Amino acid sequence: MGSEHQQWLEAMEEKSRRRQEKFMDDIAAKLQRPRLRHAPTHVFRGAPDFWHELEWDEEQRIQAFTDNFVSVGAHIVRVQDLGEAAQFITNKAHELSAKYLIRQNEQVLNDLGLEEQLPDVQISVWNSAPEVDWKARAAEADIGIVMADYATAYTGSVTVLSSPEKGRSVSLLPTVLVLIIPVQRLYTRLGETLHRFDEAGREQLPAGIHFISGPSRSSDIENDLTIGVHGPGVVYGVIVG
Repeated sequence: MGSEHQQWLEAMEEKSRRRQEKFMDDIAAKLQRPRLRHAPTHVFRGAPDFWHELEWDEEQRIQAFTDNFVSVGAHIVRVQDLGEAAQFITNKAHELSAKYLIRQNEQVLNDLGLEEQLPDVQISVWNSAPEVDWKARAAEADIGIVMADYATAYTGSVTVLSSPEKGRSVSLLPTVLVLIIPVQRLYTRLGETLHRFDEAGREQLPAGIHFISGPSRSSDIENDLTIGVHGPGVVYGVIVG
């Protein structure tokens, strides 16, 4: 880099800094308070102790999650085992006259045996063939089936992680989403999920961490609530166990 070019960059940076300072000074003046040049000291950091101590038993977690999930337009089904979960999906596919279903590439979902139970429905397994455009295939699906990695009762949300076997498109693009939620993955507080990512460290984070709290909802246009604009319009949570 030539010296003239370097001098020009330094001059532009100095000009930008002066503009930033003036901008912040103007804000401080309008607020009638002095500029803060250093970050204030935080006496408290993180959640208070009483929040860390909040813990519900299994039935309380299930009830709270159900209430919160249903309140935003989703549906909850409770089954005893994966066999009943498979039967629910089979019945729902027939009820909706589904022609095409896509699911994550996980052993638990393999064990559902949907291919045998739904011989008249085309079923694809995410990323099982390298030549396929899997995003396009997910967009064509009537139903997407996803395993929950975690779920939070207090917020009524399901956490789904991305990986080569667990494409986010399976939960984002089909018309209907079915979330399989093992009861042992249902926790009271969101922090019980988030701290796992802190412990794993930055290098171990998945490609995506998605929080699903019911069907897609948008009020961007004239504050008119619309369902299913940015994702599935119908969501079923199947609590197993």
